[in-house]
Amino acid sequence: MTPFDSRKLRNAFGTFVTGVTVVTAYDQGGAPLGFTANSFTSVSLDPPLALVCLANSSRNYNALINASGFAINILSETQIETSNTFARPVEDRFASVGWHDGPNGSPILDDVCGWFDCSMHKMVEAGDHVILIGRVEAFDSTATPGLGYARGAYVTASTATLALAHSANLIVSALIEKDGHILLVDDGNGGLTLPERVVQDEGASTAVKNLIASTGLHAQPGFVYSVFEDADRKRQHISFLCENAGGTPGKGAFFPLTESVLAKVSDPTLLTMLKRFAAETVLGHYGIYYGIYYGDHKSGEVRPVA
Repeated sequence: MTPFDSRKLRNAFGTFVTGVTVVTAYDQGGAPLGFTANSFTSVSLDPPLALVCLANSSRNYNALINASGFAINILSETQIETSNTFARPVEDRFASVGWHDGPNGSPILDDVCGWFDCSMHKMVEAGDHVILIGRVEAFDSTATPGLGYARGAYVTASTATLALAHSANLIVSALIEKDGHILLVDDGNGGLTLPERVVQDEGASTAVKNLIASTGLHAQPGFVYSVFEDADRKRQHISFLCENAGGTPGKGAFFPLTESVLAKVSDPTLLTMLKRFAAETVLGHYGIYYGIYYGDHKSGEVRPVA
């Protein structure tokens, strides 16, 4: 098997670890099956392993424990109905969704923000559940925001943004990443900062898309990475994590987050956020589902979200 890019795989695991997933496979008769789950997590990078938990009482139990493999589909924030469909006792759950076979043969749902196509590696009995450990044979991910579930309700990056967008004097910034480097621009005082834009009547989502377009890059806004208040300017600030898909920046450049580069970032809150991003990139765990920076431009803390 061709070795994976371990950094890309680690980031894919870290981005989606608490999202809503649909686990899919084929039964022994060749019919596709699937169920909604939120127990997906990474196990190992070498070899690349991931796990899901299946209730012993599940109607899919016998089919899954006898399957040669399965796929983990990480739903995008627009796929709430897909999540509901695969959570209900529907006779043909695949009738209302688009899907295709993955490289390893398991069903892959269309329009998900990421997927892992796995061969069956091991099964572990665990109380009233069985843990299915799969070896990742193929995977893909995008910058599309994922769907979360907490305290009986769905959680999306858009809902967090819309809640904040009602406040006046809102600023959005773009944390655009490329191969571990971040796009930084001149702050006007000889230092470095993120590209940012004051939100006008267009709303936060449109503002961040316009901001990205102004950089000359082909990137998509991902999830909300950080939220803080700028007391000096009396403004609310939302930073979106974005994945660069190509192009050359019209201003600024991509910088590694080394000590010498961070020393040129004069804004204390931005500096704290970039240090956090540098540390989380190494670990492969970052995102709105882990925590958001709350505070002002001088001090704050990273609080876990649900």
